[in-house]
Amino acid sequence: MRIGFAAFLLAGACTARAPEQDDGARGRASPAAAEAQAPVREPPGPCLPGHDGATSGELTKGAARARESARHEAALACADEALEADPRDRAPLRERALALAALDRDADARAALSRLLAADPDDPATLLVAADLHITHFGDRDSLEAGLDLALRGAARASSGPRADRSFVPRLLVLAGMAGNGLGRSQDALQHLEKAVALDPRDVDAHYERGVALFELCRFAPARRAFERVLRQSPRDPWALHHLGLLAERAGEERRARELLGRAARLAPRDLRAPVELSRAAFEGELRRALSELPEGERTALAGVPVEVEEIPAYADLTAVEPPLSPSILGLFRGPSLGEPCMAGDGPDCRSIVLYRRNLLRFARDRAQLSEQVRVTLLHELGHLHGESDEGLRARGLE
Repeated sequence: MRIGFAAFLLAGACTARAPEQDDGARGRASPAAAEAQAPVREPPGPCLPGHDGATSGELTKGAARARESARHEAALACADEALEADPRDRAPLRERALALAALDRDADARAALSRLLAADPDDPATLLVAADLHITHFGDRDSLEAGLDLALRGAARASSGPRADRSFVPRLLVLAGMAGNGLGRSQDALQHLEKAVALDPRDVDAHYERGVALFELCRFAPARRAFERVLRQSPRDPWALHHLGLLAERAGEERRARELLGRAARLAPRDLRAPVELSRAAFEGELRRALSELPEGERTALAGVPVEVEEIPAYADLTAVEPPLSPSILGLFRGPSLGEPCMAGDGPDCRSIVLYRRNLLRFARDRAQLSEQVRVTLLHELGHLHGESDEGLRARGLE
């Protein structure tokens, strides 16, 4: 996502397009968070020097201008001044939450959001800010769940009722789609994103997130068309290039895949770093090491269960369940859990575990993290061998 939805919307017209960026800002963190990595620090001073007695509205506009120029300390000071001028005004509360998030003061930002939602739980603008920060800034699983609820509530309030403003609806639906994709619920996400695209066909973010949902659902041909459409509007979009590279890889177009993935990484080096370089033989050595370090009971459980390495997941494996598995999975357990019988025709050895080399190399930051993730992925699939669910494995830290 190029800019925080709420930040852009509160700064100007609801349906205007965001300015193009080529620095790879699309991701789970909002650009406000990226800017906060090198914030502009200055003594706050008065928000509007020489304007004693400025109204809350004037001070809130000053906060928005400061936020747009990445002067987040000044934005916070302006929002606080606006609240002093009129403690009942909701607009400076929204600016205050955005400024705190941009400064990475997440605990304070969450408190500000709680205050904001308590004061005005049905205002579409308030729900947009809250959903945006939960989904694009905080981004953990609990925040994605909360952000999804807020986005859908906001879309409903913006669509009808006394506070209706339909210009908010497309952005709220895109946020709901982002959260759904992040939570692994891309079928639901796709429904929200189809509505968003229908309401605003020019919205590049809606088309991108729709492409992500289609990719996650293994609908690769329409996903390719969605990302190609994004590139027609934004030719240097690194995330669309990255996904087109993954699709080329799946199609066996190795040269094109390298070109697209390399270009995406050059445009957004912080978010789309090059994969860890490790040969197939060396990767298999990492797997053998992880197997040798398992407790004896786990090694016994693996007797007769092949543990294999494949480059990327096969389409047949991904679509063997409904909804399909994500093409970005790191590993897979095939077959019934221990104690359950094999199906007729499977033969006695119906179980296997596979680790996906390229996905793991892309996931890891470095060789040390790769070694750790091979171990974690192996333990995750062993959990499925023993009949554990994804929820149970997540609770054990083996997501």
